[in-house]
Amino acid sequence: MNLIKPVLLAAVALAAAGCDELLDKQNKGVDRFVDSKDLSQLRAGIWVDPNGCDHWIIDDGIEGYLSQRLDRYGKPVCSGVAPPNTAVGPFNKGTPIPDPI
Repeated sequence: MNLIKPVLLAAVALAAAGCDELLDKQNKGVDRFVDSKDLSQLRAGIWVDPNGCDHWIIDDGIEGYLSQRLDRYGKPVCSGVAPPNTAVGPFNKGTPIPDPI
């Protein structure tokens, strides 16, 4: 009789751990906000960091996405497309939601 409670607690803990694993497997390529869509439908620009290296940037109104621009060998691309700390391109043209800032 006293063994039932620990077994039930262990089963609940295992089930909760399984739920966390399922949440981690969400499709990260989809915007899940008000105007949800596949990220490939958004327009990207380039932000140049203080070191002069490029990052892909997307501004979806309230949300934003940033990823370092890498060459085929996984090394940073530092193309000099713009001065450091500058964003160029249509990075905020993929949504009708205005940027509050």
